[in-house]
Amino acid sequence: MNSFRTSENYMQTLGSRIKAYRIMKGMSQQDLADKAGISGRSISRLEQGTSVQTETLFKILEALDLGDNIDVLVPDQSKRPSYYLQKPVGAPQRVRKQKVQKQFKWGDEK
Repeated sequence: MNSFRTSENYMQTLGSRIKAYRIMKGMSQQDLADKAGISGRSISRLEQGTSVQTETLFKILEALDLGDNIDVLVPDQSKRPSYYLQKPVGAPQRVRKQKVQKQFKWGDEK
């Protein structure tokens, strides 16, 4: 990750991703604005990379069903890193070999 990105670069990236999600869901800017309870101008400003209020951003994320992704953006430091790894459903579990105990035999037994 490039450490020389500016806040404007982040806003441009965020705006283009929000726009892609909106289009993927088949929503117009006004549809998203109505669902989020904000103005259409706020959607337009965000998609253009202009700074918006944090509350507005969260309303947009909720309207796009992306509100649960806050853990990805800012992970909870009280949880172990492995908590965030998604394990595939039906993933094989580690299996131990069963130990076969051999019976001791004397030399004259068959």
